[in-house]
Parts: sequence; C-alpha cells; structure tokens
Amino acid sequence: MRWPDAVPNLLIGLREGLEAGLIVAILLAALRKSGADGKRVSSAGIWLGVLGAVMVAGSFAAVVTFSTGVLSSRWQEAVGGALSVLAVGLVTVMIFWMRRTAASLSRELRGKVDTAVSVGMGALALTAFLAVGREGLETTLFLWTAARAAGDTLAPLAGAAIGVGTAVVLCWLLFRRAIRLNLGAFFARTAIALMVIAAGVLSYGLGELQDARLLSGRDWVAFDLGTRVDANSWWASILTGVTDLSARMTVLQAVAWIVYLAVVIPAFVRAGRPAAAKPAAAAPMPVKAPGRSGGGSWDRRTGRLLTRRPWVAAAVLVIVPAVIAAAVIVALPTAGQAGATFVTVTDSRCAPEWSSARTGSQAFQVENKSAKAGEINLVNASGAVAAEVETIGPATTAPMSATLTAGSYTFRCYLAGRAATSSATVQATGRPGSPAPAPVKPVTLAEVTPAAAAYRAYVARQLAMLTAEVTGLRADLRRGNLPAARRDWLPAQLTWERIGAAYDSFGDLGGAIDGLPQGLPGGASDKSFTGLHRLEYGLWHRQTAAELVPIATRLAGDVARLRGKLTQLTIDPTGLPLRAHEILEDALRDHLSGMTDEGAGAAFAETYADLQGTRVVLAELTPLIRAQSPLLLPAAGAQMAALQTALLATRAGGDWRSLAGTPLAARQRADAAIGAVLETLSAVPDLLEVPPPR
Repeated sequence: MRWPDAVPNLLIGLREGLEAGLIVAILLAALRKSGADGKRVSSAGIWLGVLGAVMVAGSFAAVVTFSTGVLSSRWQEAVGGALSVLAVGLVTVMIFWMRRTAASLSRELRGKVDTAVSVGMGALALTAFLAVGREGLETTLFLWTAARAAGDTLAPLAGAAIGVGTAVVLCWLLFRRAIRLNLGAFFARTAIALMVIAAGVLSYGLGELQDARLLSGRDWVAFDLGTRVDANSWWASILTGVTDLSARMTVLQAVAWIVYLAVVIPAFVRAGRPAAAKPAAAAPMPVKAPGRSGGGSWDRRTGRLLTRRPWVAAAVLVIVPAVIAAAVIVALPTAGQAGATFVTVTDSRCAPEWSSARTGSQAFQVENKSAKAGEINLVNASGAVAAEVETIGPATTAPMSATLTAGSYTFRCYLAGRAATSSATVQATGRPGSPAPAPVKPVTLAEVTPAAAAYRAYVARQLAMLTAEVTGLRADLRRGNLPAARRDWLPAQLTWERIGAAYDSFGDLGGAIDGLPQGLPGGASDKSFTGLHRLEYGLWHRQTAAELVPIATRLAGDVARLRGKLTQLTIDPTGLPLRAHEILEDALRDHLSGMTDEGAGAAFAETYADLQGTRVVLAELTPLIRAQSPLLLPAAGAQMAALQTALLATRAGGDWRSLAGTPLAARQRADAAIGAVLETLSAVPDLLEVPPPR
C-alpha cells in the first residue's frame, strides 16, 4: 500500500467530514433550543436525514465505480476524466461557499431548523438530508476521482476513513464543548492544500479526456521525467501521492494545473478580505410554535412515521438507495455482454472461476478486485498470447475477446508490485469452427537484446558522422560563410534524424542537441534553446555568423559528450519495437505539421531521414517479426517504398521544398502514404512485446 496516496484523501475526509459534522452539530444544537415551552423536540428526524444522505452518497459511489468498470477502456477514461473535472468544479465552489458563509453558517442553519420544526418532523429530516447530502455527494465524487488518479484503492480509502473518523471525533468534542477550535482558520488553511490536490485531479482528468481522444494534444508533451526519475523513490512517491502530478504531463495538463492555482488561490485570498458593511437585514418573521401550522397531510403522515416507527423509516432509507444502486449495477454489465465469461483478479489469485472453455469465439469480462493495476493475458500451452488486457485498473472491469482452437489455456495476471499468478489450465473443446488467428508467442528479453546491441553500434557510427558534419558547420560560421552553413546544416540534421530509435535514451543531451523552443519562457530567444534547431533558427532569421559560432561550439561539445557517454547509456531493448512505429508517427506529428520548422522548410527531408531510420530498426528486428507475422514485412516494405516515392516527389530540381511551397496534391499523397505505413507498423509493438517478469 502506498501511504503517500492516502495523504490527500485523509485531508479531504477530514475537511469534508468536519464540514458535514459541524452541520449536524449545529442542527442538533438548534433543535435543542427550538422546543415550545421548554419541551424537548425529538432529534430522530435529523439522524434519519443524515442516514438517508449517507446511503445516497454510498449508493452513488457504488454506481459510479461499477458502472464505469464495465465500460471499454476508452469510455472508462472519458467518464473518469469528465467526473474528475466535475469533482474539481464542485469542490472549488464548496471552498468559496465555506469562505463566504462560515461566519453565518450557524445562524443560517438555526433559522432552517426553526422553520422545519414549525412545519413538522418530515421537514426536519429533509433539512438534515439536504444539508448533509450535498457534502456527502461532493466528498464521494472527489474521493472517487482522487483514488482513480492515484491508481490504487486501499491507500486512498484508508486515508479517507482516517480523515472522516478524526472529523467525527472532533465534531463530538466540539458539540460537547470539550475542545475549542478556530474553525475559520482551519478551513482557510486547509483550503490551500485542497486547491493543490484539486489542481492535480484536474490535470489527471484532462489527461484522461485526452487519452479518450475527446481532447486534442495527447502527444504534445510538456515534460517526461520517466527516464530520469525513479517513480518508486520515497520523495517521488510523496510528491505524486500528495499532488496527483505525474512524471509525464501534456502541455494541456501542465497549463491547466498552473492556471487553476494562479486563478483560484488569489481569488480565494481576495474573498477572505473584509467586505464593506451592508445594511442590516430585516428582522426574520416570527416562527410559529411546533404543531400550530397545517404542514400538509404528507408531512403529518411522514412525521407520524418518523416519530412512532423510526426503525421502519431507517430501514426504508437504507434499503431503497441500496436496492436502486444494485439494480443499476446489475443491469449495466448485462447490456451487450450476454454470454460473457466473468473472471476476477485479486492480490493473490488469478481467474479462479476459469474452469471450462470451448473452441471458437469467446467473450470475457475481467474484474480487477485487487488494489493494483495490472496486465491480464490468456495464453496457450506454449505460452503464446491468445488475448490480453494490457492495463486494468483497481476495482474496474474490462472486456476481453479471443478465438480459441482446441488446446489448453491459462490466465496469467501481472499486478504492479505483486508476483505473477496463474489460473488453472483449462482444455478448450468443441467442434472445429472457422480458422482462429494464431496466438502470438511472447518474445523474451534475450531475443530482443541482440537487436538493441546492433542498433547501438549503428548509433555510434551515425554520431561519428554527425561529429564531422557539425565540425564543418562550425568552420563555415567561423569563416563567416552563411550560405555554406545553410547548406551544411541539413546533412547534420538528417544524420540526427536517422538515429531515431535512440532519442529517449539520451536524456538532457538529446534535448540539448535537437531541442525546440516550444514551452520555453523566452521562446526562440531563450538561453535553454540550443542545438541544431537553434542554428536553423539563426541561419534563416538573419543572425550573424559571429552570433551563431558559440551555439555551434556548444553543439559540437554536446555531440562529443554524447559519444563519450554512449557506452554508459542504456538503449532499452523492450522499447526498440515501439520505436519501429513511433519514429514515423513522430514525423507525421512534428515534421509534417510544421511544428519543428524553424525556417529551413525541411519537413519532407526530415521525414525521409526518419523513414531511413525506421528501415534500420526494422532490419534489426526482422527475424523476430518474420517469426510472428510473416506477411507484415512485405506489406510494410511496399508501403515504405510508396512513401519514399511520395516524399521524393516533393522535391523540385533536386532541392527539398517546404510545406508551404509544395503543391497540395503532393502533400496529400505523402500524408496518405505515411498513414498507410503507420497502420501496418502499429502491430509491431504488440507482436514483439516482452511480458512482465514472472
């Protein structure tokens, strides 16, 4: 259990529980003073209203949890993201509401109790239900989204339980006047911490909507510290647990986090300043004594039920929300899932329900009852994967479908931080049907490691070439020969592009050599903007050779340092199959969109170099790909040839044209050709996926 994930939920439970508890305490105190002629009025209505509010909040949590669990991964992300944004909005409104009304809350609630008592017990229960129910629903929704953002269930729930329990004790002591607590200062100080948590949940929710393709910018990454920061270190665990920030954030997520805090915190501070004195409000209308008002036949019947048979009313308030929630939960999984086989995953067991199988198409619903996210595979006797759920979060359900041939099959469950577990081995029997796709046999780390080693040697040769090209470029600038520098810039840039698959392994040096100005405070003028694209900007924006010599000198030094560290850098063998697809995917996103163009208009030339880099990666992986899918490489080869033809057709007189200077038809042919290649190569990462260690 990650205790840092419990911290924000402890604060939420404490603060929200204290707010709801104070409301109950004020209602009880007001009720004690509102009896006619000193006669004490029963508090059953308040407690029954509280019970109803708690049951509604709990039922809402159950419906949200189980209804999203049966959705597809994309719809889980969409619903989770939308509810996260909604939760942040509700909590933000609540923070400002408490800021404005904390001083008058007691007086306001006492007035409501006086009115409710004058009408009847039913109205008193309704007053308590509405006052506590709002807090309960806000708390439930925010806790649910915070737990989803943490990716864990046990720690957030434990933190929330501790916070709510502490709040109950404090409220009881306050009601008994056993302690004194400056509630205004408490709510004001904890509000800032709650805003930081809310900003993290907002950022997480927007990321979920981007993953669901409902918001754009999923691939526009502001930063990715995953290769530089150990997510399991104690300080990283505390930071991510408390703030819900992640090591990788898109530009939208980062901007939303900053803007939310920059807007909400100053507004909160201003809301706490003393306001100008307002005219005194008119005196409240006299309140009639209990029992003197008509109140209506409904309220008289409700009041008699609450007074004479409180246990019946309590049973109704408990059973009705639970039955409604259960009916919704039971109805949802059956929609579109008739005939599916349900299997579960726990911390210690994998698909214990798996006891029989049939040949042909089969649908599964995999429910993760553990507190960890994980990967679930259905494998045959040789270990080949027949079906998989790549990522399933805690307390969620995901669909899985497979076409089984005669043979034995086993579920294997890989949960984060847990040893791998397996189900019983089941024999699939039945009449032969239509041919089933061959299961994919997982490759091993030992099989992909030689490809990574061969690619490292290729990178070393390319860096040697880049060193010579940068040296020539710097010599051009030292001579003041800007036209020659412009001619020599492109070969250096294309050499870097051909290194493609190793970018993620270079760390800060990769950014220094090929960084872009997007996201930097000073843009293209920022001192942190260095490397090849900085030279491109200067060469095509009328900077002098003397201004660019220091930049070229630093670039030469960075390339030399990278060459010296190459033997120490780790090119992840398991990431090489992913780069077989991602190199051209990045080219489509960055080059053919014009995002990386700093003046040279080299989008098509850079994409051509990326195509060459992709071919190198595929050549190293050819034996593994051919064993898994013999037809993939011929198809990809024909499509890459078509892409090469389309790219070369964008040239005029042997020179590469810019995006703006290329006819629309030629640009469309290049876009269509790269799209076809990407669709074929998208299968490579799955074919060559190395499963988690057992």
